[in-house]
Amino acid sequence: MKQLSPQLASEFCRIALGHVALEYPHYAGEALMSPAELAITGPQFHPIFYGSYDWHSCVHGYWLLSRLNRLFPDLPQRAQIVAQLDRAFVPEKVAGEMAFFTRPYSEEFERPYGWVWLLKLSAELLQYKDEAGQRWARTMMPLAQDLAKRLGLYFRRLSNPVRGGMHPNSAFSLALTYDYAKAVGDTALIELMRQCALRWFGDDVAPTRHDFGGTDFLSPAITTAEAMRRLLPPDAFNGWFRRFMPDLGAGQPAFLLQPMIVTDRSDGHLAHLDGLNLSRAWAMRNLAGAVPAGDPRADVLLKAADATLAEGLDKVEGNYVSTHWVATYALLALEAGQEEK
Repeated sequence: MKQLSPQLASEFCRIALGHVALEYPHYAGEALMSPAELAITGPQFHPIFYGSYDWHSCVHGYWLLSRLNRLFPDLPQRAQIVAQLDRAFVPEKVAGEMAFFTRPYSEEFERPYGWVWLLKLSAELLQYKDEAGQRWARTMMPLAQDLAKRLGLYFRRLSNPVRGGMHPNSAFSLALTYDYAKAVGDTALIELMRQCALRWFGDDVAPTRHDFGGTDFLSPAITTAEAMRRLLPPDAFNGWFRRFMPDLGAGQPAFLLQPMIVTDRSDGHLAHLDGLNLSRAWAMRNLAGAVPAGDPRADVLLKAADATLAEGLDKVEGNYVSTHWVATYALLALEAGQEEK
């Protein structure tokens, strides 16, 4: 299986350093309250996460830099990364990010996708052992705690899951939030998510004809399985997984396991399919390690993951509509199936 190398880590960091502080082009999602606010710049609304085209991509661009900086201390970009994190993760800027969510009509900004990536960033910073990393983690924690509380309320109120293959997907939100809850030892949040997962997905069966669409970057079915893998005990998960994909050992449903081809990477929505290939590789590698030893499903999943990863990994850099985010999903896929570092 293709694995993360120092060379790939360096390439990913070079890409992320090129956009996390790049203010334009920018896709704004703020609700403006007056004509005067038309003159407010991105950094005034979002002192940290104003780059990378949109807020959520900037958040997970910082996650990528934070993670690779920790895992590969000899990166040629290390000094640049540390300087960038030092500039970004300071109390006054965190306070500015938090203040934005108290503005009228801003309480739901980037919910849930941007929020769960912020939590994953916070979980990563908590893994640092050096003084700088621990300082970054402390500084970012108030924002993470605030969004975790808001997210818990959202999960409680969400009567039915969002099953589509884009940002609001509920299973993806559960999967990333679990990493944060585990890192901080929030057992109440984990139990809430477990109950939500069972209520939302406990009786599901994977689709036989339709799952993702032509502009999706997540497979709802495979992402659901990944969320359940994290939240259920192994025996309970395996029972659920067999019911969910009863023919997986025979390579079915085949369409869930085949790479998708992007026909036009200058089209930001069509380019989402690169992310779809990578997100499926991420989940399938993880799922392959969760089935019993000798289970034929593991081989099916790993072969499919290799194929989708190969298709997506070659397309990490190109048109900015995908360059500003695809490396994050490549990193997820390359690290999947391994013990957490």
